[in-house]
Amino acid sequence: MTMLRVLFYAMSFIALASAIFVASTKNLVRSVFMFFVTLFALAGLYVLALADFVAITQIVIYVGGILVLILFAFMLSGKENLNYISTRQNKFISINKIAGFFLSALFLVVLVNVIIKIDANNLDWVKRSVSGKTDIQPDANVTENIGVNLMTTYLLPFEVISILLMIALIGAAHLSRKEQSA
Repeated sequence: MTMLRVLFYAMSFIALASAIFVASTKNLVRSVFMFFVTLFALAGLYVLALADFVAITQIVIYVGGILVLILFAFMLSGKENLNYISTRQNKFISINKIAGFFLSALFLVVLVNVIIKIDANNLDWVKRSVSGKTDIQPDANVTENIGVNLMTTYLLPFEVISILLMIALIGAAHLSRKEQSA
């Protein structure tokens, strides 16, 4: 077994185990922090798949931006909301969960049907990849072109989005403050 395969299995196990923990735990803080682990493991899988730009984007945008925003929202929410979430009834089957169970079962049926009916060995890109005649090679030009375009052509939208995120964070902090009676 090659080192690449060992790393793939290790990253896959970490990603799946942490994702299952995120979905199954009732503690919101632990769930958010295990989501960090899940996203980093996915970034490791992207690196193994020679998708360096996607891996860096995964870390910068999701871990550095979205997940930190989730943490801020969690920390700035009132204690009453958190207590309500933790003390409400958690029946396994309730009328509110029937639609979710139905949609999940429908999605599972579709997914299993696709997996059963697909003939992965006869796909053209799989044949080329197995034979070693693939056109995909690690290349720095793609990442360089994206970086140059982001900092020249698309600089204004990039900065507008960053200001919009900052305004949303300031607004969340302002809304979470308790009004003091005068």
